[in-house]
Amino acid sequence: MAAIELLDIVKRYKKETVLDGVSLSLAEGETLVLFGPSGAGKTVLLRLIAGVIEPDDGTLRLNGRNMLDVPPELRDIGMAFQNFALFPHMNAFDNIASPLAAKRRPTERVREGVDRVARLLKIDQVLTHKPRALSNGQKQRTALARALAGAPSLLLLDDPLRNVDAKLRFEMRLELPRLLAAERASTLYVTQDYKEAMALADRIAVLFRGRIAQLGTPEEIYLSPASLEIARLFGDPTINVLDVVPEQDAQGPFVRLSKLRAPIDPGLGHAIGRACSLGLRPEAIRFVEAGDAGAIPVTIEAETPLNEKIVTLVTTARGREILVSRPSGQPGPTDGIAHIAVDSAHALLFDRETGLRIDPNRRGADVRGAAA
Repeated sequence: MAAIELLDIVKRYKKETVLDGVSLSLAEGETLVLFGPSGAGKTVLLRLIAGVIEPDDGTLRLNGRNMLDVPPELRDIGMAFQNFALFPHMNAFDNIASPLAAKRRPTERVREGVDRVARLLKIDQVLTHKPRALSNGQKQRTALARALAGAPSLLLLDDPLRNVDAKLRFEMRLELPRLLAAERASTLYVTQDYKEAMALADRIAVLFRGRIAQLGTPEEIYLSPASLEIARLFGDPTINVLDVVPEQDAQGPFVRLSKLRAPIDPGLGHAIGRACSLGLRPEAIRFVEAGDAGAIPVTIEAETPLNEKIVTLVTTARGREILVSRPSGQPGPTDGIAHIAVDSAHALLFDRETGLRIDPNRRGADVRGAAA
């Protein structure tokens, strides 16, 4: 049984449709990340699931039970927010215990529940402290502990790492999957950070303008984005985009870069002659020698070391800018004329008019989000 099922959910505010026919399901024990830009409707969807607001249309089921007439306190949901939302007059223990106390659990059961999650989140030493005496990291862990304390059937996390420092965000990206697995929690997690989404998700639902634009595993979303808009949201540095018109010869489909032949997936023959955008991840481009097959001459413009990788900005003979990424420590040209080659297996082709990815596995078809 799915932990949560949303069927054709619609939510309007005056004349604005914030959620437009959202359908989504979350399996028991799964972490589903709801990802999208600001204003996409992510927080509205979480509030609707929690029962804070009601939909204008559609169906919401938790563990098979229709929730539309069930008040928030009876939905068996735990929540944590980006602003922590701790009770300032309560110490950490009482904040964590509040959902258990609301259910009138025996005192001993409350203490056991608080101690369990506090140890799990490594905040058992600050349980007597009030929020003003806690660091942001401790506040964030206290808010998570409160959400977990009642062992809810569904956990809603609304960008909980937004207001903590970079070091703690990195640590929590490593710790949260372990924590959620230990709790066997069914989790809907909202974020605008693609690295967070990739690190935490079993699946990612990309929300655009109130609709699910794509649903898939992190690998599927990154390697096979449904649209150019989605491709641009995932990756650092961002994907290279070049206007091309695919051609074909005896060797198969190709595009021209600096008037030279750059092969693309053989399955993209149905895109020949079509106005397209070629998407190239920086790591799908490599520096090669001038005499190598497929070598394209470029001019080195700048190089930027980014910890684990080095990003080089190059320009083609036609003046088009391309970012090339290689692992730190790997040698590469730093100035003057160089040559690059494209990994055709990872070249993405998008229809220039619609922005939809042209699927090499479906002749004549473009990918259309979650349904594809």
